[in-house]
Amino acid sequence: MDERGGGGSFVAVRRISQGLDRGSTCHSTSAEVVAGSAAWLGRGLSCVCAQRRESDARPSFDLTASQEECLQRLQNRIDVSYDSSIPEHQSGKMSHILSLCYSALLQEALRALWNAAYPEEELRGLISEQWKEMGWQGKDPSTDFRGGGFISLENLLFFARNFPKSFQDLLRKQEGDRSVWEYPFAVAGVNITFMLIQMLDLEAVKPRTLVGATFLKFLADNESAFDLLYCITFKLMDHQWLTMRASYMDFNTVMKATRRQVEKELLNEDVLRLEELPSYSLLSR
Repeated sequence: MDERGGGGSFVAVRRISQGLDRGSTCHSTSAEVVAGSAAWLGRGLSCVCAQRRESDARPSFDLTASQEECLQRLQNRIDVSYDSSIPEHQSGKMSHILSLCYSALLQEALRALWNAAYPEEELRGLISEQWKEMGWQGKDPSTDFRGGGFISLENLLFFARNFPKSFQDLLRKQEGDRSVWEYPFAVAGVNITFMLIQMLDLEAVKPRTLVGATFLKFLADNESAFDLLYCITFKLMDHQWLTMRASYMDFNTVMKATRRQVEKELLNEDVLRLEELPSYSLLSR
């Protein structure tokens, strides 16, 4: 690939089940790889998910009223699939209006992402070969976002708007001694969203892991905690990538190392705010 990820083929993750089962254990098959044509893609990018047996006992943590409300709002965001056809199961004029409004919202968000990524380059269309420059599988990014859900687009937008320098550094692969075969930026972002949802056990009615319960304390203090943690994790992943001198086939290994480090930092009792996480210092605005 070139430094903007415009060369070669790309892969994307797709969620097999669009619905979120609030009472289930971690979905070991929540993502499948859609690979490009090049042989070097191998396994491609896939979600890093802890494997558990149905018989494994998992603790449950009680929530404060504030934490419960914040978790519900975040779960509502996670529930929004990137699919303009969602309202079509309804009937009548209201269904058509909802569909049009939802479609307009998605289009606006996509254009905002493009403008934030390439402010000096005009987007010729929501379906365009230009999207490959950002690291999408094809010319229609909605195909890839449909698998990650609308929150994966929101995560990227938050990153671009709040930490533009770090966003551009990762997008254009501007830091460090890069691999010949780099990870595609946008698809990696969708993978990070998946990983965090699973790591924090956000599909459950209430957290069943210590790291998930700990995160809700941060969420109760900061409504944007998930988006901020996403930015920290993305930057940390790239830092790990460079430290490990990784190439495309090492992506899953890098993601596992990133997950372990994020969990370790979240569980540090001395950390009271996400801004106090050691990896937060990797971000620059």
